[in-house]
Amino acid sequence: MADRNVSRGRSNRRRGRWAAVCAGLGLSITVGLQGVAAASGPPLPPRPQGRALDIPAALAGGLLHPDTPPAGANDWSCRPTRKHPRPVVLLHGSAANAYNNWSMLSPWLKQQGYCVFAPNYGGKPGSPFQATGPIAESARQIAGYVDRVRKATGARQVDLVGHSQGGGPAPRWYLRFEGGTDPAHPRRNKVHSLIALAPSNHGGNISGIGTLTTKLGLNPTMSALVGQAWSDQMVGSEMNRKLDRDGDTQPGVDYTVIATRYDEFATPYQNNFLTAGPGATVRNILIQEICPQDFSDHLSLAYDTNAAQLVSNALDPAHAQPVRCSLALPVLGG
Repeated sequence: MADRNVSRGRSNRRRGRWAAVCAGLGLSITVGLQGVAAASGPPLPPRPQGRALDIPAALAGGLLHPDTPPAGANDWSCRPTRKHPRPVVLLHGSAANAYNNWSMLSPWLKQQGYCVFAPNYGGKPGSPFQATGPIAESARQIAGYVDRVRKATGARQVDLVGHSQGGGPAPRWYLRFEGGTDPAHPRRNKVHSLIALAPSNHGGNISGIGTLTTKLGLNPTMSALVGQAWSDQMVGSEMNRKLDRDGDTQPGVDYTVIATRYDEFATPYQNNFLTAGPGATVRNILIQEICPQDFSDHLSLAYDTNAAQLVSNALDPAHAQPVRCSLALPVLGG
């Protein structure tokens, strides 16, 4: 009997200790969640829905109906709000189109309350392979489109978000040579910010292929096959020399560059980055320094929810939110 009483006493003490531990854990979790809620203030906007088949579906859609804008884009009745006073113009990359490049980011930005616009440029109407023509001609088309957006929305300025060529030489040429900025009077600039995903700012060697075609003198042949944008985006091209001659930036423009070390097109990835000139601000971001488990490559960076949050933060830095890092994969994004 005494042994049983001792056993019951020990059992009760163990139950008491486990109850205390569980209560303590419950209290800690509750306090922790309250702390997170208090620290974050208003609810965070929902993450963009990155799914494994988003990129294949977007590529298929871009082939089948290349002139269709992505969801959320090109509502010409949209009027900017006080919270988001500048329309966002999304500029696709080389041999892409608005639909297959922006089918994740466009509806997400629209959901946040932005007026979103996404043109095709630099290619023949009806072709799924846009942004293949000369960079200077593409920049002129972007200039006309931005003017159309400003007129339709009544906005004084827009923000540009671009991928690859659409974040690098095409908009930078527009800013410098096609009226996107007024260096003498930056307040008259038509563009407030340029936010770039894997931009080919200083040329790329496509993991060495471009270096080989340049040394062998094959770039004119490649351009005849795939478009002048090939030669224009090679390291040391005439286009790049002219574009970089007076520095990387324009006064009054805020630049954000988001690069990945797993880029296989705009290589080396350091060529993505910009150096700020007078009156401009530049933030160069290597996404793996924010999210080490991010393995996005050149193409999938446009379908990377970690990168999407960085884009959102650059568009509205006063309400920037922490990046809730998730796994992102090459080709598939995440």
